[in-house]
Amino acid sequence: MQLVQQILFIVLVAAAIWLFTKKAIFIRKNINLGRDEKIESHPDRWKNVLLMAFGQKRMFDKPLVAFLHLAVYAGFIIINVEILEIILDGILGTHRLFAPALGNVYSFVLDFFEVLAFLVLTSCIVFLIRRNIVHVRRLNMKELNGWPKSDANYILFFEIVLMSLFLIMNAADKALQLKGYGHYAEVQTASFWVSGFITPVFQNLSAASLVTIERAAWWMHIAGIFVFLNYLPYSKHLHILLAFPNTYYARLQPQGKMDNMPEIQREVLYAMQPETIPAEAANEEHKKFGAKDINDLSWKNLLDAYTCTECGRCTAACPANQTGKKLSPRKIMMDTRDRMEEVGTLRDNNPDGQQDSKTLLHDYITTEELWACTSCQACVQVCPVLISPLSIINQLKRYLALEESNQPTEWNGMYSNVENNFAPWKFSPDDRDSWVAEMKS
Repeated sequence: MQLVQQILFIVLVAAAIWLFTKKAIFIRKNINLGRDEKIESHPDRWKNVLLMAFGQKRMFDKPLVAFLHLAVYAGFIIINVEILEIILDGILGTHRLFAPALGNVYSFVLDFFEVLAFLVLTSCIVFLIRRNIVHVRRLNMKELNGWPKSDANYILFFEIVLMSLFLIMNAADKALQLKGYGHYAEVQTASFWVSGFITPVFQNLSAASLVTIERAAWWMHIAGIFVFLNYLPYSKHLHILLAFPNTYYARLQPQGKMDNMPEIQREVLYAMQPETIPAEAANEEHKKFGAKDINDLSWKNLLDAYTCTECGRCTAACPANQTGKKLSPRKIMMDTRDRMEEVGTLRDNNPDGQQDSKTLLHDYITTEELWACTSCQACVQVCPVLISPLSIINQLKRYLALEESNQPTEWNGMYSNVENNFAPWKFSPDDRDSWVAEMKS
């Protein structure tokens, strides 16, 4: 019987790893659909990882929510260190393999894990209340209708179940220790700071019933963790993993600095200094300006989209959204991710390279959303994992203006003045400095 359990466990581990790896490769291929973007190494990148990904610095503008989120994030990650022991126990057929060697250290760590499990459980309950009873605005906006809202609730329920199973497993284990039953009595672990409070509920049960409860909780806990692992790539909670590379590769330049297009700068130079135009300029192939679909965005833009936590801080901070306009930076990121998934699926299902007729611009993101953006950087400033929705928005706007000539009509006069007078105003270039004389008079 023990051998059968070990074989089943090995099959479970292998299947979980294979499924996760398959989806991870799919996501990596999708991110690589983006154009190349060279990012230089710099010591500040590790600083971003420590402060933003590990320390969650930008979350602490709301201390209570930040503490609860940190409890869930850190608690869940730290508690899952136990997976190593569980995997070895499952493969070797042992029970709490590390306990004899670590002694009191093991007991302290296990008690600490229990406190973290309780914090995770409590925080998840609070988050469920905030989403479904209090109805915090940014967590209940229309772009979250359907799957995004369900996804957030599913993961919270899932974590509550996993932490409950962890505590039930320990409580049954402690009850078996107190009964002096079999190998449970041989491994005296900890006082169980949290599950110890519910141990009395199990003490009147028979040893056989307790073993069934303990083993069932053990199996469901580890199986649940593997299910959670394979659910992550389909969920917004993928940011648990991608927050680290995304903060490392985040932009280090001043936030308000925009990336100029060398081709446009060159055209301006040619307009102002025609003598610098090379003879072969007329034969140059037209370069596509801006971005229409995900292939035109950079791989960092696409990594941003997969890293989005859907927390809505960007949308809550957006002045355009606050005034009732359709722009939602969170929706921009969600649309980009959805388009990536669609293109990736089409790529894998059509080896001959057949593509659909959809594009990120127009089919997912409308011109009304884009032209509502004022480039104020508010969305970039508040993102807890250093995502830049503005980078995607600006590239889509560039395509609209430079490839489709599709911009607000009020801008046409300004464009004409810039082209003819090298300034947004309608006066001769020779008179550009006349205001100085007026100031002196």
